[in-house]
Amino acid sequence: MSRAVILFTSAWADVPLSELAGRAGEWGYQGLELCTWGDHLEVQRALSEPDYCPMKLDLLARQDLQLPVVAAHRVGQAVSDLIDERHQELVPEYVWGDGHPDGVRQRAAEELTATIRVAQKLGASVVSGFTGSPIWSYVLGYPSVKPEVIRRGLERLVHDWHPILDVCRDTGVRFALEVHPGQIAFDLHSAELTLAAFDGREELGFTLDPAHLHYLGVDPVEFIRRFPDRIYHVHLRDAVLCLNGRNSLLSGYWSSGDPRRGFQFRAPGRGGVDWEAFIRELNAIGYTGPLSVDWHDPGIDRDFGAEEACRFAKQLDFPPPISSRRSEATAFRSR
Repeated sequence: MSRAVILFTSAWADVPLSELAGRAGEWGYQGLELCTWGDHLEVQRALSEPDYCPMKLDLLARQDLQLPVVAAHRVGQAVSDLIDERHQELVPEYVWGDGHPDGVRQRAAEELTATIRVAQKLGASVVSGFTGSPIWSYVLGYPSVKPEVIRRGLERLVHDWHPILDVCRDTGVRFALEVHPGQIAFDLHSAELTLAAFDGREELGFTLDPAHLHYLGVDPVEFIRRFPDRIYHVHLRDAVLCLNGRNSLLSGYWSSGDPRRGFQFRAPGRGGVDWEAFIRELNAIGYTGPLSVDWHDPGIDRDFGAEEACRFAKQLDFPPPISSRRSEATAFRSR
């Protein structure tokens, strides 16, 4: 099984795509996961200018780069979140508008719908991103939350996202929610709750980044085993725990790299994720999608790290036996 190793362009949003594509090709990547910020993918231009999408695809083709995934994390966050001033820097000015929360959420949903249609035009089969969460503030702390508050929050999320998923159904593009703190799904049980709220709609699955599960104490392999048919996209990023008796797993008020944090992100292979077990389980479920390097390591130059991560991913990605490991794994789980 030879999965494409691609680069999530978010960490280079300040670099023009015309320049980044050349670098990514030289580093050995086989494709990109284009973020919808910076100039990498401008959604409204892609809809209104007939030559925009063909020119993007031609630019990538000249570097032998695929485009299997479009990333819409920022605008997706504003669809169902409790909107405040932090969201202004996440979304385009035309989505922010006057900043009134209801209007921001509505325009964010419209922008995400447009993003799905653009992904279809570009030939990408997955839009990866966030949903935001109207109930994230209840995950930890005081006062405690009553079950009916959680139920209402899930109902609101479903109300916001059913029309978006309808567009996914009509276009054949799947939405892969990245399981992540701050989202409606952040661990195995909340992911179960989310799928149940949507009655198992096939248009909704997950982007699995093992780093976010690792530092929360959740085993990424168990997540794969629980949702073998819902892993629509995979990010490669690592994390390391830095607990010293004075900090916690809550990232608190400190930015990435600050020693007061209880965990730090690392380049793939430089943290605590069990990558061999991770790849073995992806093989077991028959995952054939790309492996997308989501670069985040405050201690390493990003260009150096991206090239190293590409080599790591290609060396890591070994094929399963021809005798269909998936069948054996499925039989084992059904016992």
